Amino acid sequence: MTTSQSSPVQIDPHEPPLSAPLKLAFDYTRSVGPLLGEFFTALRERRIVGVRGSDGKVHVPPAEYDPVTWEQLSEIVPVASVGTVQSWTWQPEPLEGQPLDRPFAWALIKLDGADTPLLHAVDAGSSDAISTGTRVHAHWVDEPVGAVTDIAYFALGDQPEDVPPAPEGLDPVTMIVVPTSIEIQHTASRPESAFLRALEQGKLLGNRTGADGKVYFPAREADPATGVQLDEYVELSDKGTVTTFAIINIPFAGQRIKPPYVAAYVLLDGADIPVLHLVSDIDADKVRMGMRVQAVWKPEDQWGLGIDNIEYFRPTGEPDADYDTYKHHL
Repeated sequence: MTTSQSSPVQIDPHEPPLSAPLKLAFDYTRSVGPLLGEFFTALRERRIVGVRGSDGKVHVPPAEYDPVTWEQLSEIVPVASVGTVQSWTWQPEPLEGQPLDRPFAWALIKLDGADTPLLHAVDAGSSDAISTGTRVHAHWVDEPVGAVTDIAYFALGDQPEDVPPAPEGLDPVTMIVVPTSIEIQHTASRPESAFLRALEQGKLLGNRTGADGKVYFPAREADPATGVQLDEYVELSDKGTVTTFAIINIPFAGQRIKPPYVAAYVLLDGADIPVLHLVSDIDADKVRMGMRVQAVWKPEDQWGLGIDNIEYFRPTGEPDADYDTYKHHL
């Protein structure tokens, strides 16, 4: 796994690129402020409210600022949980995370007492059962929490649902958590595919233009400075030098490592671009610029197509690199 110096590597140009689904997801947490706080608090009580603008129009959901005068709005107005479909589109194949697991309509619904429409799902059964002008009513979840998803969906008919009395003694809603995600099919470029396949074999692959070009790691399509294709692949050592680093002391949601720990840029021997990774097996306050480190690999049977085949870098015990050897790579 360790090479003493960079060495050219031949890559099969006919090997197909790698492709895999990629899902990015996180919970977006935000404070809602006094006006939206009333909107979400009402939803938790299975009620819907809007806000009145300077022209008398009632906006649902509430607009924090008047669309006419741009002044801050504050007059809360109750509206009905029944309304009229203004426009709609059919969702024949629901996606993960959508309100219903069966075909449904997305619709703009103007609630009775409101002047602007609310976007929500309508459980119409079939596309033939809904049209512009269809009357619908809110169907509430069993345990509302203070979010727009407290309306599970709108159902056909203009008879509002009977709702139980709102619980007493609850604090107003001041924060909401919105799960956010996107899923794509990522197809790697040829250099990226070569880089990932090399990792699966315990190798670190960069590339360059010509024998004297800068070596970029990970391998990429083109030199970002010149736009020239990086067409020569180079296997790099798994030893390198810490150029800069940060000590992470603050815990955060989803954190996998207990603070304090060190995230450092490591300039691999033979490379011209440092790579960000963890440095461990040393007290965080002992890590320093110029420190020589080497990759600690997972067991071979755990290798996959990812840089996490390397668990972290640890000190080699060698003398620190001279500053002049890495000062242009900070």
